[in-house]
Amino acid sequence: MINSLSKLSKQMPVLAIVISLIALSCNPTAKTKEKNTDTHDLVNAQWIAVQEDLPKVDSLLYDEHPAPIFRKEFSIKKDIRSAKLYITSAGYYRASLNGERIGKNYLDPAWTNFAKRVYYSEYDLTKDLKQGANCLGVTLGNGFYNPLPMKMWGNLNLRDALPTGKPQFIAKLKLEYENGEIEEILTDNTWTYSYGPIRKNSVYLGEVYDAGNEVAKWKTVGFKEDSWKKAIETKGPGGVLQKSFFPPIQITDIKTPVSIANVADGTYVIDMGVNFTGLYRIHLKGEKGDTISFRFGERIYDDGTLNPMTTVAGQIKKKGTGGPGAPEIAWQTGSYIFGDKNEIWYQPEFTFHTYQYMEVSGLKNAPDIGDVEGLSLHTTVKNENNFASSSELINSIQEITVRTFLTNLISVQSDCPAREKFGYGGDLNATSESFIYNADMQDFYRKTIYDWVDAMNDSTFVDTAPYVGIKYCGLSWESAFITTQNKLWLYYKDADIIKELYEKDLQWMDKAARIHPNGIVDEGLADHESLEPVPVELTGTSHYLQCARIMKDFAAYMGDAAHEKHFETLTDKLETILVDRFWKTPVTEPINKQTLFSTLVYYDVIPENEMEQATDSLLASLSGPEGHFTTGIFGTKYMLEALSKTGNANTVYNIVNSTAYPGWGYMIDQGATTLWETWKESDNTYSNNHPMFGTVTEWFYRWLGGIRPDPDYPGFEKFFINPALPDDLSEVTSSYHSPLGEIVSNWKKEKGKQLFEITIPENSAAWVELPVGEEQEISISKNGTAISTESNGNKKGSFELTSGSYTIWVE
Repeated sequence: MINSLSKLSKQMPVLAIVISLIALSCNPTAKTKEKNTDTHDLVNAQWIAVQEDLPKVDSLLYDEHPAPIFRKEFSIKKDIRSAKLYITSAGYYRASLNGERIGKNYLDPAWTNFAKRVYYSEYDLTKDLKQGANCLGVTLGNGFYNPLPMKMWGNLNLRDALPTGKPQFIAKLKLEYENGEIEEILTDNTWTYSYGPIRKNSVYLGEVYDAGNEVAKWKTVGFKEDSWKKAIETKGPGGVLQKSFFPPIQITDIKTPVSIANVADGTYVIDMGVNFTGLYRIHLKGEKGDTISFRFGERIYDDGTLNPMTTVAGQIKKKGTGGPGAPEIAWQTGSYIFGDKNEIWYQPEFTFHTYQYMEVSGLKNAPDIGDVEGLSLHTTVKNENNFASSSELINSIQEITVRTFLTNLISVQSDCPAREKFGYGGDLNATSESFIYNADMQDFYRKTIYDWVDAMNDSTFVDTAPYVGIKYCGLSWESAFITTQNKLWLYYKDADIIKELYEKDLQWMDKAARIHPNGIVDEGLADHESLEPVPVELTGTSHYLQCARIMKDFAAYMGDAAHEKHFETLTDKLETILVDRFWKTPVTEPINKQTLFSTLVYYDVIPENEMEQATDSLLASLSGPEGHFTTGIFGTKYMLEALSKTGNANTVYNIVNSTAYPGWGYMIDQGATTLWETWKESDNTYSNNHPMFGTVTEWFYRWLGGIRPDPDYPGFEKFFINPALPDDLSEVTSSYHSPLGEIVSNWKKEKGKQLFEITIPENSAAWVELPVGEEQEISISKNGTAISTESNGNKKGSFELTSGSYTIWVE
């Protein structure tokens, strides 16, 4: 009715007013400009920015554009019950109260599509305010809202895809006095601004700090701001304001250099010992006007000089590649220019680097070890889970994998934290379970899913969230929107995300059907970095199958019988396609047999009576270098799982616990402290810090520890403990913090016996299956008291355990 009336209103303007009132009465949730319906904590505050506009010409964005500094003084004349600051920005911000930094967060707010969603933070300042005058100060950085127009790979300009503009912020300090009175200090045009010592700042090219431009005491009460300008109120970036619900980015570790080498006159290369992501703090001496320059890299050359090439942004490595104004080589860099102080500690603010080696040039005196600190930054997910074994190599692989994971969590799960910094969906599909086994990822992945909501469109697949303009990888990347929701259900029993996004999930499946009407996914990237060819029809169609199965379960949970039947039919169709194309019909084109057979086994599409043949094919595919994996981003995950579930975990262990090429041990043997993007070592092109091959840690927990969720009982209400005991491994300790509590699965071989220590949390139960021979006996004690169990069927060592701590001997 309203649609019909609206057509009439175009012809009758007076009637349109009446129709609008009728429409509002029929739709009580409709918003009017007169009534403020916002529910966030920043109601009444205004976005504010500087008066000056950004350059209209891209090349001029590379010129100096000092970071703006804003201030606001206010008075406290009564006793305060509470004081809460709510603040966010488009770009990055650093806030202070009376000259002291507020909070411990860095690179805040989290990167999102600022035109659709902006997260804000809350700080309790009750104990920090003082009676009388106080001063709030805010410095703004560019972040991903005002990126440089570098043409990464010669064509990708982030400013063409991201919502951009001059940095701006919004804040409200809510004061509640003891007498119940409420006062709000809001951002508006009464704030004043000037420009500070940060002359340039870029998430890729680093920061230029000119101490000669420092404004003394501007963050404190009583500063004379006569020459400062009034801030202007803006419309903001456009995104809905939402309170941050996920962990912030903070400094999590301070690293001390292991060596400092003088490589040229006034130039030193500092080795931090490991590759990581973050900032640095350095003690410097100099005279006014002296410039100290910094560069960063994951490697050094044979002569000890810095090799920054694997961290160069977007492969911009020769003049003209990056477009007008871009540097010839877009390496990570930075500089400090001395002002009046001849001795300082310097730390940048609005950038982040990935490096093991830091080059410092322009020094007149050699730095000492105590003059440099590496500040490790990442989103502070809880990583209380643990895996260790009697193999030093396995432990080293676990260590560098966890380091790689954490260093790639800078508000998005990046594929590499230096040259790209993007949140690719393919990496999520490959590694989300691996991340979950090592850390509490629930809130982080919820944020990630919302990033995908904001990134996707109705007609094409995109590769990253936030969307940066890349859309060639196809369904295997964007399907992370569906699969990540499923991981939240499986590991955390997060039903709310399914209910909230179910309609969008259906829309996504409709899009997939439009783009691939025959069911065969024939476009996009396949098994990235496989050492042999892999057709996208294999990996893409299998991911489509995975989504169909997930949506069948989601529809069942939602009570949507029609769609449940629809997705069951789609599942059958896609299974048939995979079997007919890649199993029943001989594959004649060049193909990585490991990815081929492991994909089919991983997705359980091979007929049960042909599994013995499939297992033989899997084992036969290990005919490459050293009998190792030659698979890429997806095939590696599939090989680890497929070999193990067909009874060949010992084979997997021998491959993983080796320093031969290709493999994880080979990386470590070559000095890697984070995982490489490729099996082959790269000193110029590919990232040396990439989580893709980190799926090995999932195998550690699932098969050496034996801890696996049961899809029928999400959130670990019931789960499996089924460890494999490789011949050459004598001990494993593993623990996983489920939503119901800590799960422990430890085992040790002792003089022909095996000791198992298992802990089941409250309100949970485990299906336990231990490798027990026919001649062996089992004894079990629970919380120190001997008990007996009944085996399931005739299989020895198979039983269910309820909550408690168990000691099990097999001898």
